[in-house]
Order: sequence, then structure tokens, then C-alpha cells
Amino acid sequence: MQRNTNDRRSLLMLTASMLIFGTIGVFRRMIPMDSALIAFFRGAVGCAFIWLFSRLKGKKTRDRTDRKTLVKLIVSGAVIGVNWLLLFEAFNHTSVSVATLCYYMEPTIVILASVVLFREKLTVKKAACALAALGGMVLVSGVTESGLPTGSDRKGILLGLGAACLYATVVLLNKSVRGVDPYFKTTVQLGAAGAVMLPFLLATGGFTGCEWSLKTVGLLLLTGVLHTGVSYALYFGSMDGLKTQTVALFSYLDPVTALLLSALVLRESLSWPGLLGAALILGSAALGELEKR
Repeated sequence: MQRNTNDRRSLLMLTASMLIFGTIGVFRRMIPMDSALIAFFRGAVGCAFIWLFSRLKGKKTRDRTDRKTLVKLIVSGAVIGVNWLLLFEAFNHTSVSVATLCYYMEPTIVILASVVLFREKLTVKKAACALAALGGMVLVSGVTESGLPTGSDRKGILLGLGAACLYATVVLLNKSVRGVDPYFKTTVQLGAAGAVMLPFLLATGGFTGCEWSLKTVGLLLLTGVLHTGVSYALYFGSMDGLKTQTVALFSYLDPVTALLLSALVLRESLSWPGLLGAALILGSAALGELEKR
């Protein structure tokens, strides 16, 4: 049942979680490590934090889920891990702002995939949002200014769009998972996200040859504890006190924060066509999300 009012404490918790999520691109740039290793630590530390938090709060650390549902959670968690890997690599190859906007093509991918996979009706509003987002992506890519992107930028854009496709896959998989405690669900998914990185790291020697230092370890822990454990705990803790439309709208504090930090901290900026593209992508995603809610 939808709430008619928003609780102030819940609103502050949701805002904090979105602001934290929006800083991860900047922090990733500070960690001199392979993206797979960062994804592994993020999943492992985040999983441990949520599990411990659930125990301390007296919430479910185990849930009566059937084997089929558990398999779906593990598979979606593994997809999350690869999604992080691609997104972290995208941050390395193009600007944080462009990588973030590529990632936020996810709602458009979900809309188009739902029409094909679930035979959902493509309304005029959904179609307009999808077209606006695609037009925005063209502007953000820089095609209208300097032609097709090349080199590192092209790789970063493709990685960001790949991460968006995987994030859309997680959203579609989660559609069939109902009635599962969110903390248990997140614990399983984060654990799977970290575990899926292990074979790759062992095969490529990802645990060796790293620049281990007190600063690096601190940043890795910060990514796992703050950007994953604390932010997810704040996010889920705010849900019961907010209207669904509020959650949908405030979720866009994440990319806006990323864009601002990209400009202020990393001195990366979008051109005027890029800014227009950003408005089209985020605006269409927000409108589509509100219609869905």
C-alpha cells in the first residue's frame, strides 16, 4: 500500500544513500587496482556488513526461499558483480559523467526488453521516453560535435552501456523474485557478486602485483562499507517511510551527484550538447520510472 506522506527521517536516509552512491566514480579513480579486485572487495565487504547489520537489528539473516528463488538471487548477484566490473572499467576509460550517463540508459533498456520478453504494452509515453534517452545518448557520446568516439572514450562508452545492459538484466530477473526479505536478498546477491570475481582473479593473478598501501586498503574498505553496506542499509531502511514516487525521483540524486563531482573534483565537463543529452537521459528515465510506479 502506498503511503500518503513522507517521513522526514526516511527522506534524509534516502538522500544520504543516493549521495553516497553518486561518489563511487570519484573514489574508484583513487584506487590503483584492477576493477575486478575492487568489485570482489565491494561484494565481500558489503555482504559481511549487511549480514552483521541484519543480525544486530534482529532482521532475517536466513529466509525460507525455495531453491529456484535462491538460484535466481545467486545468478542476479553474479550479474551484479560483472556489472560493477564493467562500470569501474568505464570510469577508467572515459569521464565519470559520461560513464554514469551510459549506465543510466538502464531504464530505457528495461522498457524495450520488457516489450520483447514480457509482451508489455509500449505506450506512447514509454516510446517517447525511450527515443528521448537514445537521442540524449547520441549527444553525450559527442557524435554531433566530433564524429564517432574513438580510442579510450569509445571503449568507456561501450563498457558503460554494457554495464547498463547487465543492470537491466538484474532488474528483469528481480521481477520474478517476490516476497523475499530485502536484507536477506541483498546479502545473497552481494556475496554472489564478490564470489563471481574469484575465478577471474585467480586465473589472471589479480591478487598479486597490486599497489597495497594503507591508503589503498582504506579506500577498498570505504567502497565496501560506505558505498555498499551503509548505503544499502540506509536505502532499505528508508523504504517504509516514503511514497513510491519520492523514491523514484530521489534516486536521480545519484547521477546528478556523479556529474557534479566529475566537474568539481576531477575537472571533467560536458559540452552544451552533452548537458542537453544528460537532461534527456535522466529526464526520460525519471518520467518512465514515475509511470511505472
